[in-house]
Order: sequence, then structure tokens, then C-alpha cells
Amino acid sequence: MVDQAKTPAGTRSPSLGRASGAMAIATLTSRISGLLAKILLVAVLGLSIVNDSYTVANTLPTVINELLLGGVLTSIAVPLLVRAQQDSPEYGESYAQWMMTMAAVLLAVATLLAVAGAPLLTQLYLGSQTRANAALTTAFAYLLLPGIVFYGMSALLAAILNVRGIFGPPAWAPVVNNLVVIATVGLYAAVPGEISTDPVRMGQPKLLILGIGTALGITLQAVTMVAVLKRTGFRFRWRWGWDRRLSEFGSLAFWVLIYTIFSQIGMMVAIRVTSQGTPGSVSTFHYAWLLSQMPYGVLGVSLLTALMPRISRAATEQDTGNFVNDLSLGTRMSTVLLMPISALMLVAGGAIGIAFFSLGAGSVAAADRLGVTLGFFAAGMVPFAITMLQLRAFYALKDSRTPAIINAIMVAVRCALFYVFLAVLDPQHLVVGVAVAMSLSFLLGAVVGQIWLHVRLGRLHTGSALLSIGRAAAASGVACAAAVGAVGGIHTLTGPLAPIPDAWLTLGVHSTVILVVSFGLLALFRAPELTPATERLRRILRRE
Repeated sequence: MVDQAKTPAGTRSPSLGRASGAMAIATLTSRISGLLAKILLVAVLGLSIVNDSYTVANTLPTVINELLLGGVLTSIAVPLLVRAQQDSPEYGESYAQWMMTMAAVLLAVATLLAVAGAPLLTQLYLGSQTRANAALTTAFAYLLLPGIVFYGMSALLAAILNVRGIFGPPAWAPVVNNLVVIATVGLYAAVPGEISTDPVRMGQPKLLILGIGTALGITLQAVTMVAVLKRTGFRFRWRWGWDRRLSEFGSLAFWVLIYTIFSQIGMMVAIRVTSQGTPGSVSTFHYAWLLSQMPYGVLGVSLLTALMPRISRAATEQDTGNFVNDLSLGTRMSTVLLMPISALMLVAGGAIGIAFFSLGAGSVAAADRLGVTLGFFAAGMVPFAITMLQLRAFYALKDSRTPAIINAIMVAVRCALFYVFLAVLDPQHLVVGVAVAMSLSFLLGAVVGQIWLHVRLGRLHTGSALLSIGRAAAASGVACAAAVGAVGGIHTLTGPLAPIPDAWLTLGVHSTVILVVSFGLLALFRAPELTPATERLRRILRRE
């Protein structure tokens, strides 16, 4: 799958281009299969109390894993694994065995405590004013919380494989999870009956199918990576004791943990507030948020992956000039790549929701609300990407304290806005208000991060960044106006259409016009951030 050679340390050294290309394809496949799983869940469950309960319960194991292992994994586990592998392949393997032993014990204990405290976790996330079904959420939680072990081990196994130069299989493993969920939804639909919500019966076939099937997906994802690791020659054995070098990373881990805690507090408050909206609001929030993250996951993360080695190298060498240049380039490229897609989702959000989420048990009105929520989440896509780049720049400077503080500011403002919208908005519009609050908090984070970096580093080429933002916003604005005009003209010719065909027509026209016109105008404006892509296109056309 990738070009590989042995390094002196004994690890595989993949061709960067082919490895990153394989990862991009795997990531895109994972996102598409995940989207299909969400569409089918809405088609079968609708945006309903049952879906709300399932969504909250399915969130709990990921939250607990993130607190225990997720944030600390990249700040502690990966550097230690890399250092051990560099010492010798044998030491690298024994160190990985030790880390797997410690993680397994930690995750197993956390799983037992979480399952025992499932009703308390449900109460923590839903609160007393919720319109969701707490008993059904707890029933799902009993089935899904054992997945904590497999979420954590999947992340650790992926890190071990990456350190050993294997990138493709860990990127493909989530596809296995998504396929199992898709099969689970199919089986759920085929079995007669409905999930009872009053009273909740733990032994109901449909409840067991959905809960066990979802847990099976993440289990098989972990098992897939175990099989890949064994094929490399790795053999597991239990190793006990304490590693003295963990103390070297203690300060970094502390602030990463603080960052993670604030993030999860923000998500918990978002769910608590959203659950006080109309039935289906929590699942609407969840699906709209995941959809809004897809462009960033494919484009923004790829950009970060390419830029971070350069930024980290410049920070290590104390080369402030190149550090600032690369940071500015990342900001400008994030804007140019994501602004047109953000504009498309904002203008065509309702059409996206109806086209994909009004099938089966999904209603047009609920799907439209999901689409509008998606649009307001997408409005914060560019500031979110810029903020993530800034925070990683601080990490490159070996400063994990500042990102934690900036995140705390964003979460505090976000939570305050949640409760303002809870007080002033109708319950059916509350989920839209939550999306607005989150996007505004990302905008605040980008501004605070830019100011903080300016104080620390001096000139940041902020003028160039603002020029790129203005240019991308102008091109996207013109494109949106052209798309709205085109849809209006087509409607004059076709007359009224049924909601779903009209949504697909609107989405097709908006997508074509907004993306073509916005990127076309940016090319016409000679936006320098598009130069790599346009040069690549010219080379392809010349070859043809």
C-alpha cells in the first residue's frame, strides 16, 4: 500500500506522498461511510426521542475515552513511543507492550465504573429539565459504555502502528466500524416492532440490536488493528511497572488534560441545553455538527498534517521568520479552501438536510431544521480551522498552557450564549441557537489566538491574512448571490416542486454555481493560495 524501506531504527519508512495519499482516500471513505450510516439511522429512527437517547448514550464512551487517553495520547504516548523506537526496535516493542498493558488496565477500570454509574452519567448529560428519555438513554448506555475499552485501544493501536511507519490500515479501520453500524441499522429495520419508551424494556430485541451492533462496530475496529499489528511481527505480553520518563511530560499532559476537560464541559452543556428543545434536537445537533466537520476533516486536517512538521522544525530552530510565514500561509490557505464550502453549506443547508435526512422516518420539517443548523455550524468553519492551527502553533512552541486558556475562554463564552438562547428562543429553534453560539465562540478563539501570538512573536502578517479572508468572502458572496439567482430563475420555469426533488435541484445548482464561481473568481483575483493547485492542474493539462 505504501513504499517502505527499513530505517536504521528498524521501522518502516513509507513514501510520504503515497502514504498521505492513501490516508486521504481512507479518510474520505471513512467520512462517506459514516455519513451513510447517519443517513440510515435518521431514515430508520427519525429525528426523535429514540435517536436522541441513542446519540447521547453513544457519546458517553467517546467522552470518557477522550478524558482518559485521547488528549494525552498525542502529547505523551506518541513522543514516548517514538523515543523508545529510536533507541532500538526491541525496546520499542517492549515499551509498546508496557503502554498497552497500562492502557488496558486503566480503560477496563474506567469501563466498570462507567457502567456501574450509567444512570448518573445520563443525569449529568441530560439534566432534570430535559425533554429526552433518561431511562432509554441509560438502557443504551449499559450496552454502549463497554466500548470505552475498544475506543481507547483503537487510538493507542493506531499510534503504535503509525510510529512503526504503518499509516494505511489505521486510517481504514473506522470504515469497518461504519459498515457494521450500517448492517446493524439494516437488521434493526428488518426486525418487527418498535422500541418502547414508556416503559423502557432492557430486553427488547430492537434495543439490543442497536446497542450491541454499535458496540460490535468499535470492537471490530480494534480487532482489525490488532491483526495488522500482529502481521508486523509484534507480539504482545503483559508488562508492569512505572516509567520514570513520564515525569518529563507531566506539565504538558496536565495542560492537555485541562484543555480536554474544558472541551468536554462545553459539549456536556451543549447537550444539556439542546435536550431542552423539541424531541430530536440532540440528534439534530449531533448530525449537523458531524456534517459541518467533514470539509475540515478532509481539507483542514490534511493542510495541518503538511504544515505542522515545517512549523515544528522552525520552532525547534527558533526560526521566527519561517515560523510566522508558515503560520500565515496556513491561515490563508485554510480560508481560501474552506470559505466557499462554508458559504455553500450556509446557503444550501436546508436543501442538504431535506435531500439526505427526510427519507423513511425522517420528516421534511425536522430535516430542514437539521440543514439550517448545519448552515450555522458551517459559518464557523473557517475560524474553527484557524483556531486549530493557532493552538497547534502554540504546541510547536512547547506551550500547552496557552491553548488550554484560550479554550477555556471559548467554552465560557459559548456556555453563556447557550443559556441566553435557552432563555429567549422557542424550543424548536434552540438547536440553531446552540450552533450560532459555537460558531461565535470559534470566531472569538481565532481573534484571541491571533492577538496572543502577536504579543509573543511580533508581526504575524495579519494584513495579508485579512486580505485573503476579504478576498475569499467577496468571491463566496458573489457566488452565493449568483446561485440564489439561478435557483430563482429555474423555479420560475419549473413552478412548485415536491420538497425532496426541489431540495436535490437546489443543492445541485447551489453546489455547482457556488464552487465554480467562487474558486473561479479567486483564480481570477490571482489568489496566491491557489497557486499550488493551479500549477498542478496546468501540469496535468499539458501532459494530456
